[in-house]
Amino acid sequence: MRSDKDIVAYCACRCIQFMIRLLAEILRFEEETMENEIVSKNFIEQEIDKDLAEGVYDHVCTRFPPEPNGYLHIGHAKSILLNYGLAQKYNGTFHMRFDDTNPTKEKMEFVDSIKEDIQWLGADWKDHLYFASDYFDQMYECAVKLIKKGKAYVCDLTAEEIRAYRGTLTEVGKESPYRNRSVEENLQLFEEMREGKYQDGEKVLRAKIDMSSPNINMRDPVIYRVARMIHHNTGDKWCIYPMYDFAHPIEDAIEGITHSICTLEFEDHRPLYDWVVRECEFANPPRQIEFAKLYLTNVVTGKRYIKKLVEDGIVDGWDDPRLVSIAALRRRGFTPESIKMFIDMCGVSKAQSSVDYAMLEYCIREDLKMKKSRMMAVLDPIKLVIDNYPEGEMEYLDVPNNLENEALGTRKVPFCRELYIERDDFMEEPPKKYFRLFPGNEVRLMSAYFVKCESFVKDENGNVVEVHCTYDPETKSGSGFTGRKVKGTIHWVAAPYAQKAEVRLYENLVDEEKGVYNKEDGSLNLNPNSLTVLKECYVEPSFADAKAYDSFQFVRTGYFCIDAKDSAPDALVFNRIVSLKSSFRLPK
Repeated sequence: MRSDKDIVAYCACRCIQFMIRLLAEILRFEEETMENEIVSKNFIEQEIDKDLAEGVYDHVCTRFPPEPNGYLHIGHAKSILLNYGLAQKYNGTFHMRFDDTNPTKEKMEFVDSIKEDIQWLGADWKDHLYFASDYFDQMYECAVKLIKKGKAYVCDLTAEEIRAYRGTLTEVGKESPYRNRSVEENLQLFEEMREGKYQDGEKVLRAKIDMSSPNINMRDPVIYRVARMIHHNTGDKWCIYPMYDFAHPIEDAIEGITHSICTLEFEDHRPLYDWVVRECEFANPPRQIEFAKLYLTNVVTGKRYIKKLVEDGIVDGWDDPRLVSIAALRRRGFTPESIKMFIDMCGVSKAQSSVDYAMLEYCIREDLKMKKSRMMAVLDPIKLVIDNYPEGEMEYLDVPNNLENEALGTRKVPFCRELYIERDDFMEEPPKKYFRLFPGNEVRLMSAYFVKCESFVKDENGNVVEVHCTYDPETKSGSGFTGRKVKGTIHWVAAPYAQKAEVRLYENLVDEEKGVYNKEDGSLNLNPNSLTVLKECYVEPSFADAKAYDSFQFVRTGYFCIDAKDSAPDALVFNRIVSLKSSFRLPK
């Protein structure tokens, strides 16, 4: 028999063993959690974490730097939300900067549209709005510094000659005959370029790096050129302008950007980016990190193609709802939340890939389905007359705004003897499993009564123009009637109170079977049925207070929004955002 002392020792030993096992489990759980956390972070976040841990930077500052030479599109949204999201995640700063160093293509129209797009997406730059052109003086001084260091020279070769001298991927480049000009001569010539003594293309300033470099971007790239253009911001102060590859790293460095997040096409330019900030002797220079662009299948994003579509009158502007510019998506009825959901689902990686447009449509459906009222609209109307409903009378029915979200409440909708219904909701000789109106059949009018088809009227062309029914007053929706059931429910609009509207049905702008571009001549394979305009539509009077960009579900039809450009209170125009159903399924 064990003594009390032995029992105490045994219990203590078991307790220690239990605590050791418990501690081991806690450590294992923490390790797994840390591993999962690392996995959940994209590769850019992992690099930022490393930089912060190693003391390379003690904060995070990102930017979005568009050139104002066109409208932003869905691909830019990824860059905007990524850069802004990183700044938010690390309690850092987000800069908005217009990279306006090329006055030949830039307009204030594009500046204004870009601002509007970014604000709409929810990226708040606060008081950090900048223009690259504000740094022209500093860029000029950087160029002078490079000349003084023997790292830049004025070259008289033409653009064609420079390309020829540059070499190829398999052949090294050839040095310019002007490469070894003295520092003094280069300084004088560069000053004369600034003073306007030379014509466009007559002289350029080139970085002196390595004409035998395997990276063609490092073979003495042009960093300044003569361009006698009026700039939208600086007017006629300058007749020389920096090239993008020279200006961009300087802009980032001046603003104290820590991580210059850009797309993969700039990966080969990174050595030049690093060379510029190093040779210009910036302290704490920014770091460039590249990610894969967002590509959508069967859409047009090229600026020259969109410009031609606008000029040819195929679309009514850069914001035509068939395009995927941010302005077009906004006008179509997409929401910032749906675009954010889409960008999150696409993820961030280095691997180039294409995403089906159907995924974007899935996101807008998911965003709208619980938020928006489900209204009644008849797009292809025929009249329905309830013969036994009292003539001249009208009643208001309580209609739920969204059956899946009771919080949206109800609305009053007028009901009377004469209604509009969809043409497709009546057939003289219906096929099997057709549960809508046909002679002798009974259906429910949504949120109203049972009606039974008694007869119909045709015009001289044999088209049905009027359906006559009788109704059963006992079957009023919400009355608790259970005497019989019907298999079909259709929507309607009270004819005397309906508001006439135009409805625009959009399909893909390009022919999806043929692809975006014609392989023979590079032209666009356009879909001739990309837009259908219905001018004789009727909507319930609840739309009376609807304004631009307001969106709704038309029951049984799809999601629609008020067109911001063409709609008016007394002449409503609706854009179809997306149909109700899709074959798209989320990957498991």
